[in-house]
Parts: sequence; structure tokens; C-alpha cells
Amino acid sequence: MNNGDRWKTNGLGMSVGKRIVINMEWGNFRSSHLPLTEFDQALDVESLNPGEQIFEKLISGMYLGEIVRRVLLRMAQEAAFFGDVVPPKLEIPFILRTPHMSAMHHDTSSDLKVVGSKLKDILEISNTSLKMRKAIVELCDIVATRGARLSAAGIMGILKKLGRDAVKDGEKQKSVIALDGGLFEHYTKFRSSMESTLKELLGEEISESIIIEHSNDGSGIGAALLAASHSQYLEVAEA
Repeated sequence: MNNGDRWKTNGLGMSVGKRIVINMEWGNFRSSHLPLTEFDQALDVESLNPGEQIFEKLISGMYLGEIVRRVLLRMAQEAAFFGDVVPPKLEIPFILRTPHMSAMHHDTSSDLKVVGSKLKDILEISNTSLKMRKAIVELCDIVATRGARLSAAGIMGILKKLGRDAVKDGEKQKSVIALDGGLFEHYTKFRSSMESTLKELLGEEISESIIIEHSNDGSGIGAALLAASHSQYLEVAEA
């Protein structure tokens, strides 16, 4: 599963025993049950691919920072969050990237100086109060937690489809979930939220048999697995 790639998020389901490898392209999943806000809808309409990759636009590292920017812009326009004048830089799409959001979200300093420096360096917003910085950290937490929990729900769907979400014949099946991308690797709070949500969905007993690991070059490994699986299938067919 690639859930942190800057440009896309994907999902791969694999069942070795049955030699099944499925590239699900889950980033294109859409449903009336997805919690789309007006900010998500506006982002989609203004994107290069409106109406497509809806799930990706909720959970991918490419979009989380942009969602935060859009909310901050609305707060600046309608509640004068940054004062009487809307900061010009805040109106630039994708100027606030997810790594910036992550740095602010992980700020543990007493005065949230990292948040202050990011606002100044990226958005040219100075003289922010501690109360304002705390509100921004809370916003980052809301957006990241939603993305993480939706990601966990997607993984849960894969496990359920593979029959790995329950004990069968009195035995727990061990499952390894390999994820790559900067979002999972570097955004600690996103990763922790995703893992705790998956544990919450699976329950204590089943979650003990689920291992989540970081994997470099998940796309390349997935392609290799697909090629190996197809090769084995041809060998059996020709025998």
C-alpha cells in the first residue's frame, strides 16, 4: 500500500496461496458515505481531475496540507483569524505542504515556536498568539486524524475481503501490511492514528496477528510480486 506518495495513494491486496495479486487503485474509490466537507468538494472541483481519485484527495500526502490551507483561508476571510487583512500567501494553492503541516502538528515546544516559524516563513504571517497557534495545531490534528482513520478503514476492507479479520478454525492467520511513502514514514501522528484505528476496528485478539511495516519502494515490490505470481501460474499451466 502506498499511502504517502506525494502524487497518489494506492492499495495492493495479495493472497499467496491462491496466487492472487490485485492492484486496487483504491485512491479512485468514491461513496456517498465518505465524509466530504465543502473544502474537499472545492478542492476536487479545482483539481486537474475533478470527480476522480476522491479517496486519494482525503488521505494522500499531496492533499492534507492543502486542506489545512483552505480551512485557514476561510477562517481568515470570515473570522479575521489573522487580522483585518487576509494574508496574500494564504491564497496560493498548495503553498502549505503536508511536511509543513506535519512539522506544526508535531511541535511540542511550550510556545509552539515551530508553528510560528512555519507561518512566518511560508505564509509571511507574523505576530501570532499562542492561542492562535494552538488552534492551528488542532486543525492539523483533525485533518490528519480523519485521513488516518479513513486509511485504516481501507486496510480493514482489504483484510475483510481476504478473510483475515477473524479467527478461522481456531487459528489466527498472521498478516503483514507493508506501507511505503513519506506520509507513513515521517508523519508520526498520522501513522499512530492509523495503527490505533486499525486495532480498534479489528479488536485486540485479531490485531495481535497483524504486523504493519514500512517498506521502501512499495510500487516496485508490488510489480515484482505480480510478475512472480504470473510466472508461477504459467509454469503450472505449461506443466
